[in-house]
Amino acid sequence: MAPIAVGDVLPDGTLSYFDADDKLQQVSVHSLAAGKKVIIFGVPGAFTPTCSLKHVPGFIEKAGELKSKGVDEIICISVNDPFVMKAWTKTYPENKDVKFLADGSATYTHALGLELNLGDKGLGTRSRRFALLVDDLKVKAANVESGGEFTVSSADDILKAL
Repeated sequence: MAPIAVGDVLPDGTLSYFDADDKLQQVSVHSLAAGKKVIIFGVPGAFTPTCSLKHVPGFIEKAGELKSKGVDEIICISVNDPFVMKAWTKTYPENKDVKFLADGSATYTHALGLELNLGDKGLGTRSRRFALLVDDLKVKAANVESGGEFTVSSADDILKAL
C-alpha cells in the first residue's frame, strides 16, 4: 500500500486510550478529525530515545503556537498497547494538549501505509516516524521520515506548513 500523501482523505480507524477515570476507551480517528484541523504524528515506539526526547517534547512545547494557528487537536500514535501509552503519557506531566493513542496491532498504521518492519531488530511491526497536517479529513502536509531519521516530522516542520 502506498503511504498516505497530500490530497488524500484520512482513512478512518479505531485507536485506544485510557480516560481520566482509568477506563479503556476506543475512538474513531474520523470522530477526532472531521471538521477540524488536526496534527497526527506517529512514532516507532513509546519510550524510545528520539521519540521520547525530541519528537514528543517538540509537539508539547509548540502546542500553544500550533493551536494559535488554528490546530484543534494534536494526536500522537504509536504501535504500542494502551497500557504502555498511558505510562508514557505520565512521563510528560507538563502535557495538556497532546493526546496519546494506541495502535497496538498496527492496524491504523497499516491503513496509512506507514508501517515499518523492524523484526530483524526484535521490535516487530512499528510505525515510520511521521507528522500529518489534516484539515477536515484531507491531508494538507505529509511529512514522512525514511528509516530512523528525524528530519521532516517535527513540530517546527508542521509550523512551517501552517
